[in-house]
Amino acid sequence: MGSIKRKHWLAWGGVLLLALLILTAMGRPPICTCGTVKLWEGEVFGPGNSQHLSDWYSFSHAIHGFLFYALGWWLYPRLEMGWRLVIAAGLEMAWEILENSPMMIERYRSATAAFGYSGDSMLNSMADGVTMTAGFLLALRLPWKVSVALCIAAELFTAYMVRDNLTLNVLMLAWPVDAIKLWQSAA
Repeated sequence: MGSIKRKHWLAWGGVLLLALLILTAMGRPPICTCGTVKLWEGEVFGPGNSQHLSDWYSFSHAIHGFLFYALGWWLYPRLEMGWRLVIAAGLEMAWEILENSPMMIERYRSATAAFGYSGDSMLNSMADGVTMTAGFLLALRLPWKVSVALCIAAELFTAYMVRDNLTLNVLMLAWPVDAIKLWQSAA
C-alpha cells in the first residue's frame, strides 16, 4: 500500500500553504463575507455556497481524491505513495486557484446554473483540499471496487439532491447543454 511519511505531510502542507498565499494575493475572502463559519452549507444557490467548510460540492472534491489516487497508481506506479499524495494536492490546489480566477468565475456564471457564483472563500478552498485528501486516503485503503461504488453513489446522490455533481459540472463547463442548465435551475 505504501506509507505516507512526515516529509510527505510537510510537503502536502506546503502545497496548501502556497495555494493559500496565492488565493490571498488574488483577494479571495478568508471566510464567508456573512461573517460566520459553518460546518455545512446546504443551500446551493445561496450566498453561503462555496464559502464554508463543506457543501454539496465537497462530494466532488472527495471524488477528486479517488481519481487522483487512480491516476497516480496508473502514471507513477513506482513513486512513493506520499509523493503521489503531494502531486494530488498540487493538482487540487491548482484547480482551486483556477476556479477562483475571474475568467473561471465568469465561465461558471455563463455556462452553468451558478448565476450568482462569486468564487470560494479561502476557508472553503482549504477545506476542499482536505476533502480531496480524505478521498485519496480512502482510495488508498479501500478495494478499488468499493472506491468506484462510492464515487458512483456520490454522483447519483448529489444529482438527486441538488441536480449537480462532478460529471455535470465538467460537462457544463466544457460543453454547456441548455436542457441541463434549465433542469438544474429548477432545483
